[in-house]
Amino acid sequence: MEAFFYLIPALFVVVGVFGVVRTLRRSSGISRAWRHGRTAEARCLRAYTTTSGGAGDTAVTTTLHHVYEFTTAEGRVVRIDEPNGPRTVVEGDFVTVHYLPERPEGATAQPPAQGRLAVETGCLLAFFVVFIGIALAFMGAAHVIFSVWGDVMP
Repeated sequence: MEAFFYLIPALFVVVGVFGVVRTLRRSSGISRAWRHGRTAEARCLRAYTTTSGGAGDTAVTTTLHHVYEFTTAEGRVVRIDEPNGPRTVVEGDFVTVHYLPERPEGATAQPPAQGRLAVETGCLLAFFVVFIGIALAFMGAAHVIFSVWGDVMP
């Protein structure tokens, strides 16, 4: 029974660490593409939405996606699917994408906004740190309770 109070929070910690790593990789990749990458003209091939939530009393979240296609400086044709794009871009529009030559499939059509990226990254990291902290505090409290309970019980 005690293992349950250690394994579940440990799983939460692993998920939180995974979230931190993913957030930092994403932020770093976008920032590097903006600062050190190349640009290309991309055509919006498709715009579509996805929804999530809505079960029971939960809110429905709608995400706008764009599918872009561009040709790298080396002549390689790349197609990307980017979520949370601008609502003003429709099929057939041309936009500028930023990409790293070694990883063009990680391109972004988001215009450079280092400040916004920093704030988004900071908020996500704060969330994950609090999430991990709560899981660790729960594990610590469970350990103390089980230690005291073990001393009281014969």
